[in-house]
Amino acid sequence: MSRRLFACFRGKKPSSSTSKPNSVNNSAAVSAEVPAGDGPVLVQLFSSQGCKTSPAAEMLMSRLGRGDFDAQIRGGGEDGGSGSPAMVLVFHVDYWDYKGWKDPYGSSQWTVRQKAYVETLNLDTMFTPQLVVQGRSQLVENEEETLLKCISEAPRFPSPAFRASFQRPTSETLQVSLTGALRMKIDGNGLDIMVALYETGLVTDCERGENEGRMLSNDYVVRKMEKMCTVKDVTAKKSVSGTAHFTLWDGFNSSKCGVLVFLQNSSLHIFGTQSFKLPDEI
Repeated sequence: MSRRLFACFRGKKPSSSTSKPNSVNNSAAVSAEVPAGDGPVLVQLFSSQGCKTSPAAEMLMSRLGRGDFDAQIRGGGEDGGSGSPAMVLVFHVDYWDYKGWKDPYGSSQWTVRQKAYVETLNLDTMFTPQLVVQGRSQLVENEEETLLKCISEAPRFPSPAFRASFQRPTSETLQVSLTGALRMKIDGNGLDIMVALYETGLVTDCERGENEGRMLSNDYVVRKMEKMCTVKDVTAKKSVSGTAHFTLWDGFNSSKCGVLVFLQNSSLHIFGTQSFKLPDEI
């Protein structure tokens, strides 16, 4: 796709990390709280450090991820459910790297994912920042009220009830094994179980490009993502198991990372989300 079809959206004006020593073959098991009813909505941000308007969207995602808007999304009712009503993943695309600043977290893999949403949502162009809510709708401006309304109106699905075990076969790799029920019936069309490894607390001194001279903060940045498996014709209570393998990056710090598991169909619609914090000892 030629660059003329890309756009760094300009709406209304509105790093570094250190590694902890790890011994090979460390392992730990984690159980996550599973909401009794429907689970959270997944909000995906497609962003770039090379886009001048992306930092405002990143800040909005940081606030959403840490729960600043939970009460507003629930509508302020007393019976608002347990757990966070929204989860966040930020994908840094690489098509703005030519403008003078190479995004250290940018990846062609995330550009391909955004392109798939452009096609499934019948859009004309790729742009940043772009917010995709539950894989079914998208926003082009960093407007808090519009985003919260979109999240509140998005379809919700039960969170999987996975138990996760984490292993470090080597100092450069992480293995995530999941076992549990999906808590929803899967028909013959099937769903993919995706496992994303994200990092928070990233700070970058941007030396060139549209954000030259700015200190950029990024949270929930997807560093790695794998399809664990595809499931078909599965009952809500049937136990499903699988393992995702990740090659880690220089400076990996488990205390700044988490894992988000979600179900998606061939159109990248999201059907269930569950999150895990990485154990400190891994």
